[in-house]
Amino acid sequence: MAATPEDVGLLHSKTHYRAVLSGEFYDADTPFYPGIADIALVSLSGAMSAAASAVKGEPAFSLMRPPGHHAGKDRVAGFCYFNNIALACARLLKEGQAQRIAILDVDVHHGDGTESLVLGNEAIRFCSLHQFPLYPGTGAQSRANCENIPLPEGTDEEAYLAKLEPALQRLLDFKPDVLAVSAGFDTYKEDPLAGLKLDVKTYRRIGRLISQTGCRRFACLEGGYAEAMPKLIESFLDGFFV
Repeated sequence: MAATPEDVGLLHSKTHYRAVLSGEFYDADTPFYPGIADIALVSLSGAMSAAASAVKGEPAFSLMRPPGHHAGKDRVAGFCYFNNIALACARLLKEGQAQRIAILDVDVHHGDGTESLVLGNEAIRFCSLHQFPLYPGTGAQSRANCENIPLPEGTDEEAYLAKLEPALQRLLDFKPDVLAVSAGFDTYKEDPLAGLKLDVKTYRRIGRLISQTGCRRFACLEGGYAEAMPKLIESFLDGFFV
């Protein structure tokens, strides 16, 4: 499924795509490169294809970058240009392929862009588990349909899963047609950008908990910067596709 500039406009401002295309934006972590708009559209295509697969009852994972969960209505941020997961969910809702969607963000950083784009949308429930304080400095409190679960530096598998399991249940209480996952792997104990302490095996448990919900589901790759990334993703998928 090929994403278009019109798809970007489902949630981003009318000028956002043109800014990414031309480089008329500034974020210290999110540079302009010639062709970056096309590359970001390919990543968005992966998210939308994964969502389309999910509504057919086939779980899917989009192994694509750049990531998306920091991108807001009219801003790039944190390596993110277009908000892949939020836009994929918006398209499902627009096309009537889902009436209710839950978004779970397990990246170590708060999904501030996603929250900003879905805040107040009664068709969506959003939940982010993230280290706090940490970039981008948001996510200390829940708001409306967006639940934030801040975690202290040093949080290990046991403490993390103790927060994740009830959070998943609250998302299930919303009775979503689709569960969308912002799958970040920077919660790993050796990730250079953060301070949580999850092990390789933890990701299989996370994937398995998501699988056990029985929801139609898809996931999109967000952050993760350790050399062990292939093992972390493989571990997650071992649980996610059970």
